[in-house]
Amino acid sequence: MSLLKVMDLYVSYGGIEALKGISFEVEKGDIVTLIGANGAGKSTTLRAISGLVPIKDGTITYDGNVISGQQPQQIVAEGLCMVPEGRRVFPNLTVLENLKIGAYLRKDDIEADIEHVYKLFPRIKERSWQLAGTLSGGEQQMLAVGRALMMRPKVLMMDEPSLGLAPLIIKNIFEIIQTLHEEGITILLVEQNANAALRCADKGYVLETGRITMQGTGHELLNDQRVKDAYLGASAK
Repeated sequence: MSLLKVMDLYVSYGGIEALKGISFEVEKGDIVTLIGANGAGKSTTLRAISGLVPIKDGTITYDGNVISGQQPQQIVAEGLCMVPEGRRVFPNLTVLENLKIGAYLRKDDIEADIEHVYKLFPRIKERSWQLAGTLSGGEQQMLAVGRALMMRPKVLMMDEPSLGLAPLIIKNIFEIIQTLHEEGITILLVEQNANAALRCADKGYVLETGRITMQGTGHELLNDQRVKDAYLGASAK
């Protein structure tokens, strides 16, 4: 049974249909990526799963239970956490305070989790008492991932984690994604960097104007000429 299942999902903004009946599944322990152009519906999909936008129709099931219609905090408590596009750290709080906010629903001791985040991201450990707004873009992305990890997610949803980052930082972010995968965290990844996303993905889906038009393993999509032409650039041909 799939850990996360999206069935016939429709989402509208005003009179505009952003998602037009998409369906996909995420198996436990997998990295699944959604790729597509701007406006294809990738971020809307994550926001719908997270309870941040209302769905018009369809069903979202997590671990056998229907979660569509639940409040965002209920969904986070279930174990689905999102790293939002644009980092959205709290700029006037320190790195450590941002991490503690990530664990706001927990009642147990969080010190071991803070140390785990610092082990994954030594650079933010060095800046633990620094205001988050003074960090570089790459450091803020590391902090955003670390903050989500503080809830011990079973499914980590990542919205454009490489957006606006230098190539070396992007490489580091995808190494961290692989590390989290090896730790057993299921990952649903939205990415415009289709090449990097498909290389690490167990399965991928291509979204175009609110519909899934292609699906397959990461390797299959990486070698599909239609995907190469549309998303991977001339160097992939």
